[in-house]
Amino acid sequence: MNSLFLRNADGSGPGGSWSRGPEGAPAADGAKRSQIAKTGLRLLLAAVSSLFFLFLIAFIARSQMADWLPLTEPLAPLAHPWQLWLNSAFLVLSCIALQWSRISARRARLGATVMGFALGGVLAMVFLAGQLWVWQQFVAWGYFVASNPANSFFYLLTGLHGLHLLGGLIAWGRTVVKFLRGVPLPQLSASVELCAIYWHYLLGLWFVLFALLASTPETYEALARLCGLR
Repeated sequence: MNSLFLRNADGSGPGGSWSRGPEGAPAADGAKRSQIAKTGLRLLLAAVSSLFFLFLIAFIARSQMADWLPLTEPLAPLAHPWQLWLNSAFLVLSCIALQWSRISARRARLGATVMGFALGGVLAMVFLAGQLWVWQQFVAWGYFVASNPANSFFYLLTGLHGLHLLGGLIAWGRTVVKFLRGVPLPQLSASVELCAIYWHYLLGLWFVLFALLASTPETYEALARLCGLR
């Protein structure tokens, strides 16, 4: 019977195989789930990137048609897009807050993790509200969806980006509920990290979209030539 409790110097049992305590399996399972979640997120971001790449190619090709009316002309809405710059600032601050939460989670600082995570989500909501406000301004100025192909692509690209951010907020909300229920921080650190990574991706994607939407017809022509579309 005593042999059942024997351990070698390296922690293995009599047969040389490693024997883990009861806390080892949950830790290993948690690490495995975290790795699976990160892999799933990478696949999701690859699919999203492919989708937006196709839309951006269509945007550039369509901008070379005669009926395209640029939104960056002197009297057009994006001649001085200060509203979009303001919204961009909110999204940048949202990413900073989530990165702060991510770092705090690694350091096991619960209060800072919760504060940064909550602030990041709220600022993302402000960004979405700001995008809806820009849409309202477009409608008030008479820039409707069907009145100009450039208008249509503006609504399409900003709306699609907003939908992906809204999907991220759903995952963010689930994590917030778990925080409120008192789930231990080690079990939520992976969710915090995944949200931060997703937000950083959407920030980079937004600046690509912003740069393209606010570009001049000369830039569109150069991009079309580069892509072999002209």
